[in-house]
Amino acid sequence: MTPIAVGIDVGGTGIKAALVDTSTGELASTRLRIPTPDGGEPDAVAAVCKDLLDQLRAPSDARVGVCLPAVVAHGITRSAANISNNWIDFGAEDLLTAALNRKVHVLNDADAAGVAEMTYGAGRNASGVTILATLGTGIGSALFIDKTLVPNTEFGHLDIGEYIDIEGYASYGAFQRDQISQEQWGKRLEKFFTHLEKLFSPDLFIVGGGASKSHEEFFPFIKVKTQLVPAETKNAAGIIGAATMAVQYL
Repeated sequence: MTPIAVGIDVGGTGIKAALVDTSTGELASTRLRIPTPDGGEPDAVAAVCKDLLDQLRAPSDARVGVCLPAVVAHGITRSAANISNNWIDFGAEDLLTAALNRKVHVLNDADAAGVAEMTYGAGRNASGVTILATLGTGIGSALFIDKTLVPNTEFGHLDIGEYIDIEGYASYGAFQRDQISQEQWGKRLEKFFTHLEKLFSPDLFIVGGGASKSHEEFFPFIKVKTQLVPAETKNAAGIIGAATMAVQYL
């Protein structure tokens, strides 16, 4: 079986894809990107995924993994963030398998990023409880126990103290919206990570998302007991994790 797999990362503004060498976690092709169709409807997204697959000229036996901004249970998307609400309670895996004419494994986008980090990145030597948080428009999360994924955690939607849906207070989107300083944002994130410490007593926090590239600007203001490290797979994390899970499950 070839270690080459296809990873497709569906986001609210863009759909990215590449071939991945799952023996190393390295991209085995150029990373392609096509804007997400207006509205993010299932059939339109599936058509873009097919276009990307065709452009990649993937080997005929290459598995395909697709990550989506949604809770995914047994191939069915149970929620939708920044894509059409028609994905809610929708047979995503069946649609994409039919559209791409290949078996497809579907998973949550933050879970995919977590798998990439735990397999090839900052968590590759981790043990115990690891939590990855992706800081973007919202806050995505992935929970691992001895490197085994506990899927669909959605910690960004926790109500913490007076803050309903903590991502509206502590995400990178909130940082930009409220035009606060790095120190102020770090203190907001501290509330989030301290709450997770109380719930899970984690051994490691990994911080991903676009903001992780400038982690040195806000990490010093986050005072927690748990080791806090930036993600290493950066903006290819979803692609790499989706491809890795496809090889594991298909």
